[in-house]
Amino acid sequence: MTMNNAHHPAFKAIRSEFIEALNVTVQEYEHKETGAKHFHIASDNDENVFLVGLKTVPTDSCGVAHILEHTVLCGSERFPVRDPFFMMIRRSLNTFMNAFTSSDWTAYPFASKNKKDFRNLLDVYLDAVFFSRLDPLDFSQEGHRLEFAEPTNPDSELTYKGVVFNEMKGAMSSPTSVLWQAVTKYLCPSNTYHFNSGGEPTDIPDLSYDDLMAFYRKHYHPSNAVFMTFGDIPAEELQAEFETKVLSRFERLDDKVSVPNVKRYFSPVRVEEGYATDEAKEDGSHVVVGWLLGESIDLAQQFEAELLSSVLLDNSASPLRRALENSELGQSPSPLCGLEDSNKEMSFMCGLEGVKRDNAPQVEALILNTLEDIAENGIEQDMVDAMLHQLELSQREIGGDSYPYGLQLILSALSTAVHEGDVIAQLDLDPVIESMREKVAEKDYIPTLVRDLLLSNAHRITLTLSPDEALEARRNQAEKDRLSKIKAGLNEAQKQHIVERSQALKERQEQVDDMSILPKVGLEDVPARLPEYENEQVTESLPITFYPQGTNGLVYQQLVAELPALTEDETKYLPLYAYLVTELGVGDQDYLAVQSRQAQVCGGLGASSSIRTELIDKQRVSGYFVLSSKALVPNAKAMTELMAQTFNDVRFDEEGRIKELISQRRARRERSITGQGHALAMSAASSGMSGLSAQQEAWGGMSGIHDVIALDDSLKNDSTAMSTLRSVLESIHSKLAGAAKQVLLVAEPHHKESLMAQTSPVWQAVANHEQLTHFSLPAIDQTVKQAWVTATQVSFCAKAFKAVAGEHPDVAPLTVLGGFLRNGYLHRAIREQGGAYGGGATFDGSSGAFRFYSYRDPRLLETLADFDASIDWLLGNEHSHDALEEAVLGVIGSMDKPGSPAGEAQSDFFLQLHRRSQAYREAFRAGVLSVTVDDLKRVAKLYLTKENESIAVVTASSNKQLLDDAGFDICTL
Repeated sequence: MTMNNAHHPAFKAIRSEFIEALNVTVQEYEHKETGAKHFHIASDNDENVFLVGLKTVPTDSCGVAHILEHTVLCGSERFPVRDPFFMMIRRSLNTFMNAFTSSDWTAYPFASKNKKDFRNLLDVYLDAVFFSRLDPLDFSQEGHRLEFAEPTNPDSELTYKGVVFNEMKGAMSSPTSVLWQAVTKYLCPSNTYHFNSGGEPTDIPDLSYDDLMAFYRKHYHPSNAVFMTFGDIPAEELQAEFETKVLSRFERLDDKVSVPNVKRYFSPVRVEEGYATDEAKEDGSHVVVGWLLGESIDLAQQFEAELLSSVLLDNSASPLRRALENSELGQSPSPLCGLEDSNKEMSFMCGLEGVKRDNAPQVEALILNTLEDIAENGIEQDMVDAMLHQLELSQREIGGDSYPYGLQLILSALSTAVHEGDVIAQLDLDPVIESMREKVAEKDYIPTLVRDLLLSNAHRITLTLSPDEALEARRNQAEKDRLSKIKAGLNEAQKQHIVERSQALKERQEQVDDMSILPKVGLEDVPARLPEYENEQVTESLPITFYPQGTNGLVYQQLVAELPALTEDETKYLPLYAYLVTELGVGDQDYLAVQSRQAQVCGGLGASSSIRTELIDKQRVSGYFVLSSKALVPNAKAMTELMAQTFNDVRFDEEGRIKELISQRRARRERSITGQGHALAMSAASSGMSGLSAQQEAWGGMSGIHDVIALDDSLKNDSTAMSTLRSVLESIHSKLAGAAKQVLLVAEPHHKESLMAQTSPVWQAVANHEQLTHFSLPAIDQTVKQAWVTATQVSFCAKAFKAVAGEHPDVAPLTVLGGFLRNGYLHRAIREQGGAYGGGATFDGSSGAFRFYSYRDPRLLETLADFDASIDWLLGNEHSHDALEEAVLGVIGSMDKPGSPAGEAQSDFFLQLHRRSQAYREAFRAGVLSVTVDDLKRVAKLYLTKENESIAVVTASSNKQLLDDAGFDICTL
């Protein structure tokens, strides 16, 4: 890889280093005048990434950094439109656009494969961050405001509104979020981590516009900024943009933003707090023990802490995790278990959830006694070596399936950059791994770390977080009382000011901006074709398909078995079977030995099902069971043997382990509701559209959560439940053993021959069969009107309309329609005016369901009415070609979004397997590009009708009567 180290004269070069394991060159520069840092990760990858990060250090929980992150994106000096961020999402072929607020930094990243698009986004982002308008009305929309329930009637009830206010109400409905904030509050009593940087809903209304402006002036300055880029655009070109557009207008700021270290405790602290719930269960408490460690920018300390955390907690064979999982004191290990290394000072946490409150001292004793035992007796060397192996594997893996790969690298180094650590050393783990390999050869190395970092560390807290079913009511009453007191103190002029501001904000939200001042890409910039992926099929008794991809020394492998016909119970427990099969013992090895073996030879095993509707009939499906793993190439044979043995010889006799895993699954699923409530609501609303839609809701929706709770309870209370479950699991296993099978192999082309030689003999020894029966699901075609009530401060609303699916020509306009309605109506109505954190519409071409949704929404029935109003808006107005082009670009951008090298190959393989051929995908793409506004109106009129409508919401228990009166079926967990 040839790299250009040239730089702009306004910058000075600090250093440059090639990192062989990543095949990139990391270049460090500093702007001479302002001191702004620029780290460029030079790569042959054409998905270029930009991020500007700022150290943001709140001194209270008013959410100033978070609200500023939102408000900054609402118009700037060169782009004085109301909402350039969301407008650019539609006018772009970006592969990523967002903004993040962390505990001590705020970041604005984007990525694009299109050079023109990249420069457009760079223009908008630079101007937004450093020259934001920060209009007071945008602050009141994004942050908080007082508004009358009837905006023009000062005699109506006074309320709080605001996007971040409602977002944080949703976020802090999650016990895990409450737990995290409480732990960090007590671990860090004297610096910024003591506060909730996102904002506590009780404190957000205390933030003034003047406070916001003061925070912006202090923190949003190049002297407090770090620019980070990745890709094949040279650093010199990027720096020219930085200098011309931003840096030339600033001087160095001497007032440096910093985070002081925490004042340490001299003895451990024990505290107790509560979290809101509908039902205060006796065993509903969380108990977490946390330690404050050293600075994260001290790489020696960081990687020692990371290794120790992995050794203690990585898998079920790890000693501390094993102690927690096997304990009768709680339901499952705490979601906070592990090392937090993104703050200036690291913290290590562990604990249990599902604990009786009075058992908190025993949980603390269990943790400390386990650590004492490790300090006294040491740990097996194989476990330590396996964790070093995992570090090496993660260092080499090229990601990109969730975030762009370049952004993953940047984010991994961002905290180090913000706190002025060694970014290059942070990215180049090979020297660290080699150094650690020498250290861990010392038998007393891990016991010494346990003693020094944990047992001898007095800065320790034990937090008990217990359920409180009256907390939500008290909190709501306190908010009402506060608002009543404010209203009682308002004079007529002040009331009129609130009315006038509400009207001014409404007018601002409805104004039509001149979008032509924003740069854009058009359909002429869209790539002509989808990429094609080379592959080779080796026909043997068990067929192997090889995809040559740039995987940087890793091999990815999947055993794919066609799903046979299953009974109703077998179908119900298929996802549970997939969850359990890689977590249990194999042959004569128990689950602990298998967990250790997985850590030693591969990046773990995973199992899942791949099920899609057929293109010709959405009531018919094709389905496959998939066993997956990845490893460094030298470990390919060992990985393959482990996969084959797991598939053939998994054992279901470890009943205690099965109970424990189901209990953990229950805890995770219950925690997930407030984070993915919109997806759960859409799944429920779509559940009547097809057999697969119904089954997906029964597996992964609110019904699925209900069922895993019931299963967990039955295993605790019914002595026959386990034998019944085992019988079903063993029956699924037996049927899969008799299924037709094939293998997918993804690696670099030069490894093909050696990999085939290592893996093929193992797979050919696995019995393959002709498929005699095929998986199917009962046809479903019905409407639903369902409300799931749970402990949440906000709602998640969904409507689904039955439409066509598969190869039908209307699938293309229905797919474009989702983005068109979001861009033109729903974003304004649901987010800006309604105050929800998000909302929109999307089409599922497999189930034929057109779905509306809202996320962390303060409203309920009003949002459902807005969904209908968007259809009226579409049909009742003329619409521009530009608006259509933006919606089409959104669909094409999502189709063209790159993944990881392995992920792209796997996606292509399964699309082909489910008969979504390259020709079919190209035809669909052509259909999307030819959609007209008339097509959108036609499909809306045809399919988005009352008789095709289903509704589902996930909401608070306090709305139960309202929903009952509206004719909803009320469901509870």
